[in-house]
Amino acid sequence: MNTKVFEEIGLTPGEIKVYMALLKIGKSSTGAIAKESQVSRSKLYIILDKLAKKGLVGHLMKDGVAYFNAMGPKRIIDYIEEKNRELSRQKKFIQKMLPELELRQRLGKSEAEAALYEGFKAIKNFYLNILDELRSGETYYVISAAYGENRLGVKEFFENYHKQRAKKKIKVRMLANYNAKKMLAESTFMNSEIRFLPQYLISNMIIVFYKTKSFIFFLSDEPIGLFIENEEVTKGFKSYFDAFWKIAKK
Repeated sequence: MNTKVFEEIGLTPGEIKVYMALLKIGKSSTGAIAKESQVSRSKLYIILDKLAKKGLVGHLMKDGVAYFNAMGPKRIIDYIEEKNRELSRQKKFIQKMLPELELRQRLGKSEAEAALYEGFKAIKNFYLNILDELRSGETYYVISAAYGENRLGVKEFFENYHKQRAKKKIKVRMLANYNAKKMLAESTFMNSEIRFLPQYLISNMIIVFYKTKSFIFFLSDEPIGLFIENEEVTKGFKSYFDAFWKIAKK
C-alpha cells in the first residue's frame, strides 16, 4: 500500500507504521505492536500518545496491562476535517494580520534586498506571488524556462499555474530552452509570447523577473533559488532578455 498520502495529511512514518500494524493485528499490547510495526518500544508510547490525540488510537487497561486498538479508518476523515477547520481558523487569523505584516515588509526593504530559498515550495510561492502582485495586462519575463530533469509534480504545478495566470490576463514573455519545447505544459501558451533559445544558450539556471523583483533558481534534486529586489538588477536582466529574444526561434 502506498502510504505517502498519510504523510501528506500530517502523520509521521512512525505513526503510519504503528497505525497500520494495529489495523492488522487488532487490540494488542505494546510488545505485539512493536514487533509488527518494527518501531522500538522507546518510541512506541510517544507515537501511541500522538495517535490518540489525533483520534486514531484508543486504549483500555486489563489486569494492569495497557491494550491499544486502532480506531476505524473513517476516523482518518474526521482527523482531516478537524485539521482543515483548524487551518481555516489559522488562515482567517493570518488574513487579519496581513496589513501589519506587509507594512513590516515594506519598512524592512532598505535592510535587505536579497534572500536565498530552498525547496520547490519556495519556487512555487514566488510564482504565486506573481498572480497576487501583477494586474490584468501586465507582463513578467522568463529566461531559460525548463522543468529540470522532468521533476515529479513540476509540470502539473505549471499547468495549473498558467491557467490561473491566463484567467487573470497576466502575460508572460518567455525564452525557453529548445529541448523543453515538447515538455511545456499546454496552458503555458495561453496569453503568452514564447521563443526558444538555441542549444548553445540553454542553461539549467532559470531567471524570472518583473518590476523590481527577480528570482534565479535551479530545479535540481534540492531546488535552490535567489530572490533579489532591485530595479537595476531587473533592468539588467531585461537587457539580456531583449538581446536573446532577437536570436531565439518561435
